[in-house]
Amino acid sequence: MGRLAVILGSNALGARGEQIAAAADRHGAIALQRHGSERYLLPHLIDHAANLRSLVEAGCDRVLAVSSVGSLDAELGIGTVVCPDDFIALQVTVSALEDVTAHALPGFDRDWREEVLAAWGAGGGEPPRDGGVYWQTSGPRFETPAEIRLMAAHADLVGMTVASECIVAGELGLRYAAICMVDNLANGIGARPLSTEDLERERETNAVRLRDALDATLPGLAG
Repeated sequence: MGRLAVILGSNALGARGEQIAAAADRHGAIALQRHGSERYLLPHLIDHAANLRSLVEAGCDRVLAVSSVGSLDAELGIGTVVCPDDFIALQVTVSALEDVTAHALPGFDRDWREEVLAAWGAGGGEPPRDGGVYWQTSGPRFETPAEIRLMAAHADLVGMTVASECIVAGELGLRYAAICMVDNLANGIGARPLSTEDLERERETNAVRLRDALDATLPGLAG
């Protein structure tokens, strides 16, 4: 069996990202910051193919992706953890391939998702919600309330990276599952207007929970 890779998102930057990366390292997993380790890359500038090829070269065969998301449903409140089982990414054209093999069927790896869900529950933390649709936007801006109303009719979460990453991972033979932390209610969903200050405060709080959950979960996944 190859190594496990943990890809960290914008909710794991700076010191909090270092703590989560250290938790991954303790259990023999490789941690990779999708937004870059030296300077922050905006979502639309991330080279997903380069990131994932580096994991293949390091001997990884499966990826647990961690992502910060907005909720499209007020009942999926801040702090909710979701393991999505499908996505919508109509505008995404990313691919690591250059021939007809790029005409592939994308998606999260079903069996790997089940392993992640089982390990997360065995770790003693609150089990993630099993299933949900992730809608990827282009970014880097947040969405308008009208856009959110459109998305909310068809999806549960909104983000800017996971679908692209999942597509490329599948093309490169990496089993891929995502754990999404709801760090904000999407623009127009909550009673209060969305603000970057509130988002960052919630990310800080949720990052501690995420680090502890990963520390408890990775022993069951990294071996």
